[in-house]
Amino acid sequence: MQHSKDRILTTHTGSLPRPETLTQLYVKRSRGEPVDQAEIERIGAEAVRGVVAKQREAGIDIGNNGEQQRDSFFLYLRSRLSGLGGSWTRPTRGDVDRYPEFQKLWARQYGGTVGVSNLMGIPKAVGEVRYLDDTAIHEECKHFKSVLDQTPDKFAEPFMCAPSPGIVALACKNEHYDTLDAYLAALSRALQVEYDAIVKHGYLLQIDAPDLALERHITYKNQPVAAFQEFVEKTVATINAALANVPRERVRLHVCWGNSESPHDRDVPLEDILPILQKAKVGGFVLPFANPRHAHEFKLFAKMPLQDDQILVAGVIDSLTNFVEHPEVVADRIERVAQVVGDPSRVQAGTDCGFDTSAGWGRVSPDVVWAKLKTLRDGARIASSRLFK
Repeated sequence: MQHSKDRILTTHTGSLPRPETLTQLYVKRSRGEPVDQAEIERIGAEAVRGVVAKQREAGIDIGNNGEQQRDSFFLYLRSRLSGLGGSWTRPTRGDVDRYPEFQKLWARQYGGTVGVSNLMGIPKAVGEVRYLDDTAIHEECKHFKSVLDQTPDKFAEPFMCAPSPGIVALACKNEHYDTLDAYLAALSRALQVEYDAIVKHGYLLQIDAPDLALERHITYKNQPVAAFQEFVEKTVATINAALANVPRERVRLHVCWGNSESPHDRDVPLEDILPILQKAKVGGFVLPFANPRHAHEFKLFAKMPLQDDQILVAGVIDSLTNFVEHPEVVADRIERVAQVVGDPSRVQAGTDCGFDTSAGWGRVSPDVVWAKLKTLRDGARIASSRLFK
C-alpha cells in the first residue's frame, strides 16, 4: 500500500457517477424490465475508460474503475451468488424516525429519484449462499487493467472494492441459515473469491463496510449498543477469515455511517467501535471526517493510534453536498489529521463516501463531483507544501 512519501496522496471511496444511459439500464433491470445485457456490458466497459480519464484529470493518485460495471456497491452480487431471492424493504433509520417533518421532506426528495434502491426490493437469503462463478470478477479486473494499460498517466496505485460480509448479511435478510454466525461464515467464504481475485490481479482491495457503523441506527436501532458491538466483533472476525490469503498491507477498510443527508444524531460514536475495528487485519482505514457529525473524530487516533505500518485515508470532502470545498479548508483538514497521526506519510486525502453508491442515488451532480475532486487535489498540494518541508 502506497504511503504519502513526499506529498499527500489523493484517493476516494469507490463509486463515481455513472453515465445516465447506463443508470437507466441498471434501473430497468432492477425493476425486472427486459434489457439488453450486452448493451449494459458495452456501455459499462466504455464508462470505465471515461471515469479513469476523469480521475487522472482531477488529480486522483489512487483510483479505481468507479464501480461503473456494477449497479450498486453490494447489490451486484445478485448475479454472482447463489441463494438470493425474493425481496424485502429495509427498516427505517433511527435518525429519520424521530423527525416527522423531515420524513416528509425525505419522501419528497427521494420520491421521484430514478435509481437502484439500496432500501427497497432487496433480495433475501433463501438458500445456500455460494459464489457461483468467478468469471465476472476476473473479467472486471482484466478490463480495468486493459484501460490502465492504455492510460498514459497511470495511477500511483489502483484499487477495487468489494463489500463486507456484514452489509450483505443485514441488507439481504436471512431466511435460510439457523444463525447470523452461519450466514456470515457462508458470506465470508463466498466473498473470499472476490477478495482473492482483486489482489491476485494486482489491485489494492478496499472492503466497503458501512455495516460496522451504519447498522447501529438501522438493524440495531432499538437494541443496546453492546448488541451492536457484538455484531461488529463478529463481522470483523469474519472479514479477517475472508482475508486469509490477502497480505494485510494490500487491503484498506472503509467504514461509514451511511451516505444519506439526514440528521445522523443516532449514529454510534466512532469511539464505541474503533477498538473493535482496529482488530481488522488491514493496512489502513478509510473514514469520513468532512461531514458535520463526525468531523471531530479523527482526534481519537491520538489515544487509539494506528499500528506502525497502517495508513489513514481521511475523508476531507463531503460526498453529500454540492458545496465545492475551498482548497484551504481541505488543506486544514488534512493537516489536522496528520498532526494527530504524527506522520504525514501515513495519511492520504479522500472523500467521506462514494458519490453514487447505488446507480442514480448520488446527491452531488456529476460536474460538481469532478470539481470537488480537483479541489481535493489542490488542497492536498497546499497541505503537502506545509507538511513536507
